[in-house]
Amino acid sequence: MKETGETNSKHKSLKSLYYFFGSLVVALVLTWLLKEPTFTASQIYVLFLLFFSVGLWVTEAIPPFAVALFIMAYLVFTLGNPYFNPAPEVVNRYVNTFSSRIIWLLLGGFFLAAAMTKTQLDKALLRFTLKISGAKPRNIVIAFMSTAMFFSMIMSSTATTAMMVAALMPLLKTSTRPGLSKALLLGISMAATMGGMGTIIGISSNAVAVGILGDSGIKVDFLSWMLYGVPLAVILTALTCIVLLWVFVKDQAPVSLEFLENKKDETQNESAFQRNLVLIVLIITVLLWLTSSLHGVSVAAIAAIPIVVFTLTGIIKASDVNSLPWDTLFLIAGGLSLGEALQSTGILAHFAGQMRAMNVSSTALLLILAYVSMILANIMSNAATCSLLIPLGFALLPGMELQSALCIALASSTGLLLPVSTPATSVAYSTGFLEPKDFRIGGLIAGILGPLLCVLWVLQLSR
Repeated sequence: MKETGETNSKHKSLKSLYYFFGSLVVALVLTWLLKEPTFTASQIYVLFLLFFSVGLWVTEAIPPFAVALFIMAYLVFTLGNPYFNPAPEVVNRYVNTFSSRIIWLLLGGFFLAAAMTKTQLDKALLRFTLKISGAKPRNIVIAFMSTAMFFSMIMSSTATTAMMVAALMPLLKTSTRPGLSKALLLGISMAATMGGMGTIIGISSNAVAVGILGDSGIKVDFLSWMLYGVPLAVILTALTCIVLLWVFVKDQAPVSLEFLENKKDETQNESAFQRNLVLIVLIITVLLWLTSSLHGVSVAAIAAIPIVVFTLTGIIKASDVNSLPWDTLFLIAGGLSLGEALQSTGILAHFAGQMRAMNVSSTALLLILAYVSMILANIMSNAATCSLLIPLGFALLPGMELQSALCIALASSTGLLLPVSTPATSVAYSTGFLEPKDFRIGGLIAGILGPLLCVLWVLQLSR
């Protein structure tokens, strides 16, 4: 058994090595083919970085956060080094992205999610929701998808899916209705991903979009984003729910709800005081986020409330901080650095000028960007997709930076066609109750209608 594990590990390492050098060769060839005599050394370096980063993100030769760290190190080493660049740049901006207000906003969201999980507030709210829904299969699917959509607006879609799947496992293991099991697992993972469209902290691609917009002088507050994202999240979740119920849930006989019995978790015996404190901080933080345009306090500053309160009261300890998804923050910081480099060197403006010569309407360009975002999000992370496409959208559609960033970011949450499209779908697939073909039904609905609805809704609100 040990030899088999070592063989698999060696095979995986060799595969990653092949992908790494394959991406390197492809990036070098594409850079050589597309560079022009007028390009500066900085432009050539950044063009190569673009292709190499995409290759590494798509093939996953190295972890996505490692690609982000490589981006920052590469930009500092090449663009700021007089031995490599005849016109060295000031490169501080490429590493300052980790101190972006978006990073701190997400960090506050991570603290909220960790505190909810540790005090079992998430499970308590879940049980409450399902006790209201009753025992009808249709109502259970609706309740789970609605709850997943709501939770993913304030905590990660991965954590939401993992939490709800864990709560469902007793039902899934004893159920004699495979259709209901599939509807629940697919519905939870898809609702969690699409629900993330609703808020800036819901999914990392939203934070990337707001960060890039902020660097361009365009401020998007928490409530403004919700006006764009929440209706789309509700509509797409509802459409997906209808389709899943129609395809998978045929038997309407009541389901036993014994799995909802509140069993004491011996590993986590948190006090009622801590749970109530988390609930109060959650309400205060979200309300302040929603009203930031009224009181003028930035959402990043408000995010300090859960960070400070939970650490001072001992709800979040050092071990909990170590387990936070820091890799996501590195990924976002690296994506912001790449976007900054693509803009500051003029690479995107150059190629966008060539594309604008095609005389395609702005609406058509938004639709193209939205569908490309959806396609790429199926094979690479949403944050990486937005980091690449949003700067391109800015260059293609000057004067429509807000619309292009919103369409790209929101459409990236509709890439749900594969079991590995998002961490949430991977969690659902890992249960063993689903086959790859099961994802096609809801994935096609989200992938075909999602980008179109995103563009139409953003344009409608922007009038």
